[in-house]
Amino acid sequence: MRLILGIDQSTSATKALLFTETGQLLDKTAVSHQQIYPRPGWVEHDAAEIYRNTLQAVATLLEQNKERVDSLLCLSLTNQRETIVVFDKATGEPLHNAIVWQCRRGEAICAELEAAGHGQMVQAKTGLKIDTYFPASKLTWLRQNRPDIAQKLADGEALIGTIDAYLIYRLTYGRSFATDQTNASRTLLFDINTLAWDTELCQLFGVPLAALPEVRDSDARFGETDLGGLLLRPLPIVGVMGDSQAALFAQRCFTPGSAKVTFGTGSSVLLNIGNEVAYSDKGIVTAVAWVIGGQPVYAFEGITNFTGATITWLRDQLGLIESVEETEGLATAVPDNGGVYLVPAFVGLSAPYWQPNARAAIVGLSPSSSKSHVVRAALEGIAFRIYDVLSLMTEEAAVDLQTVHADGGAVNNRFLMQFVADLTHLTVRASRLPELSALGAVLAGLIGTGVYADLNAIARLPRETIDFIPVMLRDAAEKLYAGWQTAVQQVLYQPK
Repeated sequence: MRLILGIDQSTSATKALLFTETGQLLDKTAVSHQQIYPRPGWVEHDAAEIYRNTLQAVATLLEQNKERVDSLLCLSLTNQRETIVVFDKATGEPLHNAIVWQCRRGEAICAELEAAGHGQMVQAKTGLKIDTYFPASKLTWLRQNRPDIAQKLADGEALIGTIDAYLIYRLTYGRSFATDQTNASRTLLFDINTLAWDTELCQLFGVPLAALPEVRDSDARFGETDLGGLLLRPLPIVGVMGDSQAALFAQRCFTPGSAKVTFGTGSSVLLNIGNEVAYSDKGIVTAVAWVIGGQPVYAFEGITNFTGATITWLRDQLGLIESVEETEGLATAVPDNGGVYLVPAFVGLSAPYWQPNARAAIVGLSPSSSKSHVVRAALEGIAFRIYDVLSLMTEEAAVDLQTVHADGGAVNNRFLMQFVADLTHLTVRASRLPELSALGAVLAGLIGTGVYADLNAIARLPRETIDFIPVMLRDAAEKLYAGWQTAVQQVLYQPK
């Protein structure tokens, strides 16, 4: 039986996973990395630590599965998108901490470019808004504030990559510097119509095009690796996708009009819109869903950039819970939210509000409010943000959804899944396998290695899901959502 080694490099940790060629998860390990906050609103990761953790996670997995090492077919990679690394071309060592997708340090640069009238051109080429969520403005900031790095980039001594390209470069000892279209399309430097880096965009943000990686299809070969000497024979790297698109692929959302929600540190709602580029004028961005066998598929995406991280905040900053698993019990310990709403605008509010200056708030507190009400409000806040995005997205795409697929660690929270179903009045089909991002990259790798011929073969593979059917009356759901909208307006209101 042939096996695939998957690497899932996420915002919080690096996982190594072992899959069968039918998509069954056999084993996994994970190593967390430090979250670095140099200033309020700034977020960084130590890219060198991430590389070391990748090797450590794989080493532990291989040690646990010694008898299976000879069965490995390839390595497939999925990653946190939009996080950017500038590193030395000769050594692969980072020249600065990785600047994370959550980081807001590019806000002023984005505001200047938007005010100068570049927004329409940028959206037409990239499908995205000028927003610091995407890394281009942060690269501008880095060039302006670190002249040593700017000089290395100008001299061709430094390279720029999303986490996938950085890891591929390190794992192949610099022999392969490549990314796929799903990751490239999230940088604000990539034209999704031509599927290539764009000279005008690179000039706008002051990014040298020559420092960017080669762009390949998601099922292409990205070099080979012995994983820092862990393997006696090198393993081909086949199957690379940004985590959210990989989850859409793993959910088999292959037909236009199918949608999924990935619940992670942030949550991403993706809706397959087919083989042609389409645009939204209401805050929904357009993404490359994947390119398999040279055929691009596009998607509408709505981003909520601080959802699962809100629960982590309840644990680490407020100390209201000791573990994420406690939240379901606390939420169901009270009959309702007691009028309490938590708006998770910790790093601004993205689609459909696009208010980077908004900040989080808990509103509606009263003397009878308890810890359970706050925890319930945090979970409900995740669902409200998903509904914000999903309702706008389906309106823009003119589709009538009946089912939304769900994945990520939060699918284990039955209260949250049921509340999403009740609020959206859609069936939520939750994957029993939380590791869908890794599985998506693996499935692309299985096509790339020839194990499966096409998407139809992948669609026939078995999968385990559980359905959450709406039970709340529409009037009750609409009343709750009206309360949410009132809470959001309090966050968005900026007194003069």
